[in-house]
Amino acid sequence: MDSGKRDHGGGLDAAAAQYGGQRGDWLDLSTGINPVPYPLPEIPENAWTALPDEAALSELESAARRFWKVPEGAAVMAVPGASAAIVHIPHLAPAGTVHIPGPTYNEHAASFAQAGWRVSHDAGHATASVHVHPNNPTGQLWQVSDLHGALRVIDESFCDVTPDRTLMDQALTPGTLILKSFGKFWGLAGVRLGFVIGDPDLVNQLRAMLGPWAVAGPALTIGADALRAQHWAEETRNRLHKDALRLDALVTAKGAKLVGGTDLFRLYEVENAAEWQETLAQHHIWSRIFPYNPHWLRLGLPAPDQWARIEKAML
Repeated sequence: MDSGKRDHGGGLDAAAAQYGGQRGDWLDLSTGINPVPYPLPEIPENAWTALPDEAALSELESAARRFWKVPEGAAVMAVPGASAAIVHIPHLAPAGTVHIPGPTYNEHAASFAQAGWRVSHDAGHATASVHVHPNNPTGQLWQVSDLHGALRVIDESFCDVTPDRTLMDQALTPGTLILKSFGKFWGLAGVRLGFVIGDPDLVNQLRAMLGPWAVAGPALTIGADALRAQHWAEETRNRLHKDALRLDALVTAKGAKLVGGTDLFRLYEVENAAEWQETLAQHHIWSRIFPYNPHWLRLGLPAPDQWARIEKAML
């Protein structure tokens, strides 16, 4: 397993350099970010000019606790993007063997490897485990029986489209950390906001590692407002589900086979994924392919006003 290889979606600048056009000309379907973001609330001036306020941080973390129905006794910590936590989590326990079933989001393996851990697909005698739930890119959902190790990481970055499948009840199990991403479901990846939920001892160690004022003032305001908007969340789940089905119908009509994904991204099996990416790129639509599987093509969802572009590209 190549633990050091980091392969991601995005990279529009490189795509534009290869296929032409400016960044703004491109439709980026290579990520799994909601294309209809949460509407930004009014941000007070002091959120920009003062150090992040402890009261605002507490309000944000309380809103997160309510939104995700965090069990009493589990800790909640806001972080500057889930990736910030992923880098530090391997340092919470002595290096050993970590089981990360793949293929999956590769930042976990890279971070553990850099911290001196042995990364394995085999559970074996692993002292830690990471399960991306639902998995990226396959969409696989895990069960409590799959979790193991003294340090258990559950990455629920894409779970807000399927809240009934959350493993949040595991937040009270010692050694367990559940990651939540704000940028995916709320469509505001640039805010750089995420959450770590679970074992209070581990969360407190993470808080010390990140230091004071880890989350920016505007992110505190935006996050708290969004996490209180239950009606928006419900409407968004319904829209994303309908759009995912619409994308499936469009892509499978061209010979692709749906093999996985979530309501934020879809995974298709095609004869030659690189050729599909090339064809879409000629229309300034960027997609995601994978170096470990030449038949997998992953597509995010287009915004409501962008369907005509992808429909034309599929002709």
